[in-house]
Amino acid sequence: MRLAALSLLVPDYDAAIFFFCDGLGFSLTEDIPQRTKRWVTVSPPGQSIRLVLARADTAAQRTAIGQQAGGRVWLFLHTDDFVRDAAKITAAGGVFEEDARHEVYGTVAVWRDPFGNRWDLIQPKPQPKV
Repeated sequence: MRLAALSLLVPDYDAAIFFFCDGLGFSLTEDIPQRTKRWVTVSPPGQSIRLVLARADTAAQRTAIGQQAGGRVWLFLHTDDFVRDAAKITAAGGVFEEDARHEVYGTVAVWRDPFGNRWDLIQPKPQPKV
């Protein structure tokens, strides 16, 4: 087994596609019309895992946008260039909650996407060669 996708509640399909694809450079992997909704998936460059962009339709779902993890960071993006990708996220409408900090595992900062989801942007420290 492998993790193939996870669902992300968003208020609008097209706004989410614009943020992830035009803003962050993800690929639109599927956009299939269904009766009253769409099956929309996006993937980070070079990755097979997908985010299913799920439009919130009910009041309970709309309330859960940005709160799917109870206010915790629950999405993690790795980068090989923290400064470059932090600038890309900011230009696309993401908001950093803190300055970058240096941890034992690498450079990291918490940011929110335009829908309120909390992410970590992490530039992992290089692993020693064995």
